[in-house]
Amino acid sequence: MEKVLTKVTSFKVGGSWVSKKAKEELSNITNDLTTFSSTVEEKAKWVFNKLKGKPLKSLPDLLKEYNLPPGLFPQNIICYEFDETKNKLTVFFSTPCEVSFSDGSAIRYATRVKGILLRGKLMGVEGMKTKVLVWVKVTTVSVESSKSDKLWFTAGVKKSRSKNVYDTPHDAIKVVGEL
Repeated sequence: MEKVLTKVTSFKVGGSWVSKKAKEELSNITNDLTTFSSTVEEKAKWVFNKLKGKPLKSLPDLLKEYNLPPGLFPQNIICYEFDETKNKLTVFFSTPCEVSFSDGSAIRYATRVKGILLRGKLMGVEGMKTKVLVWVKVTTVSVESSKSDKLWFTAGVKKSRSKNVYDTPHDAIKVVGEL
């Protein structure tokens, strides 16, 4: 009798564990479906606007509108996406690439660069590096004011560069290896 009670008790405990696991998996599936749904919705809006004829601004024009220099990104991008509701900017390149500027600075771009675009600032940047003795990840690019002649890069430390160096989009060259 004792053996039967022990087995029934362990089955109940095990059943509780199974139901917890099932609830976790169901929750994960629900989260995945929600994420998938919002991604599909964003892409559908983009396609609808394209079909409707709502023109997408050029990336340099978008950057100017947000008080950033138009040459922050090279001219040979594949495309970009900008979600105005979340201010999320994503720029796509065919391969990792690099641009050298007239002041001796250089920026490397991964195949996808993401960030949050605000007035005078691109923050939470992923996929961009600059050379400060060694290549370091850029986390923020900002301009203090519309009249400022400095562009600030935060890459571990905050470094200023002349804003007019980034006034014109340049051609990028392909980088061999990973960014």
